[in-house]
Amino acid sequence: MSTTSLPPRLPAPAHAARLREALLAAGFTADGLLDLLGAPAYSALARSETVPALRATRGDSPLETLVRLFLLQRPVAPDVAAAALPLDEALDDGWVVREDDAVLATVDVRPYGGPDGEDWFIVSDLGCAVGGAGGIGNKDEGVVLGVGGASTTLAGITVRTPVSSALDLGTGSGIQALHAAQHATLVTATDLNGRALDFTRLTLALSGAREAELLEGSLFEPVDGDTYDLIVSNPPFVISPGARLTYRDGGMGGDDLCRTLVQQAGERLNDGGYAQFLANWQHVEGEDWQDRLRSWVPRGCDAWIVQREVQDVTQYTELWLRDSGDHRGDPDAYRVAYGRWLDEFEARKTRAIGFGWITIRRNDAVASGAVEPSILVEEWPHPVEQPLGPTVRAHFERQDYLRTHDDAALLADRFTLAPEVVQEQVGLPGAEDPEHVVLRQNRGMRRATKVDHIGAGFAGVCDGSLSAGRILDAIGQLMGEDPVVLRDRTPQAIRLLVEEGFLLPTGAETSGEYGEEGGA
Repeated sequence: MSTTSLPPRLPAPAHAARLREALLAAGFTADGLLDLLGAPAYSALARSETVPALRATRGDSPLETLVRLFLLQRPVAPDVAAAALPLDEALDDGWVVREDDAVLATVDVRPYGGPDGEDWFIVSDLGCAVGGAGGIGNKDEGVVLGVGGASTTLAGITVRTPVSSALDLGTGSGIQALHAAQHATLVTATDLNGRALDFTRLTLALSGAREAELLEGSLFEPVDGDTYDLIVSNPPFVISPGARLTYRDGGMGGDDLCRTLVQQAGERLNDGGYAQFLANWQHVEGEDWQDRLRSWVPRGCDAWIVQREVQDVTQYTELWLRDSGDHRGDPDAYRVAYGRWLDEFEARKTRAIGFGWITIRRNDAVASGAVEPSILVEEWPHPVEQPLGPTVRAHFERQDYLRTHDDAALLADRFTLAPEVVQEQVGLPGAEDPEHVVLRQNRGMRRATKVDHIGAGFAGVCDGSLSAGRILDAIGQLMGEDPVVLRDRTPQAIRLLVEEGFLLPTGAETSGEYGEEGGA
């Protein structure tokens, strides 16, 4: 991978529309790459392994030329390049340069498929497409990365409802701003690194998206007192002993940057607005990590925080030293750097680092004290189905429903079993009755919950035709149970099934309000 200094000049977007036309005409898209390279070489390229792609692009077709030029960063003969793109304009704007008798790319241009089949392009520094076990290996402070797993994760969990204003804080190469431009009237993108704003401008222009307001500065400083309907951020969340690399190191002690970002976001949201982040947090000796994160939630907000992964401090240190390529340098220097990271964690009594998603929603009813905040902090390392934006929105809507329905109201309401929920019975072969019954979601968070025979029977007949109370009365009569006792003890179980999305209130179900992923 490239470890050369960053280019002093970035391309100009003056003729980006013409270049985009040429890329699309050649089939330089996510689907086109898969067709050309085949699944194994395509997957290898995502891991920053280029040999299979080089072998698959030995011809001179426009698509093969563009792959070698912009993805593999190989020199291309001028006449071959001219057959694939408007060469004179690309040279004038600085997308490519001519050295000796070859054309070279100045930036990485990577096809990226939008959620509705859009053909987009993410522009980043050469050699800095994220992927591969060895990390990007670039130690330049102002480097701007391309699309990685963190970027696509955040894009997938973001709530995608039409909004007036959206803020992409720490925009990097602009992927979140690009997504937001599809459903926000005004998009503002900020970054401490001015080069990142230039890359965001290129990404938007080459993808055919509307321009965004681009502001340079740290955290919320550039936006004054403006408020937004949506805030997204994949911040420099790495907990490191120094702010060496702008794209990943927060520059504050421990997890203070993530905490500050979350706490300050509350006052930057309009009522009902969402702020969604990826973050790292410390697991500190003698402190409950969930309590630590609850303390981050700003006043007047509901929150859903999901811990997806935990690494001990040695795993974490090795991950990020490899990311910056330190493991490939002087062994003594690597050992010193490793020790410096461990010294920092020891001083802060940090035993492990958590990674996950943080979503907060501004709720003026909570701010006024009319209702209690809903704050869920949970660990969920299991597979999920992206995109999760509809699931996130449905989670908060279900909390609103439950806060306004006491036990009597629950029993008077009607429910349906969410689509894609299946029932599993577990027990010994040949046994008359199962030992227990599990309800499992096949989409969204893919949760599973154990229910007793009453709960299984209740969920199985929820089709919206009868109230919960009448169903319990019928179950009590059928099973010889006291209906009064059932009405008294069952609402808590119903509440849990609603909270986790297994049961949908009928009024909401018909409009899709509380369903996950279009009813999943």
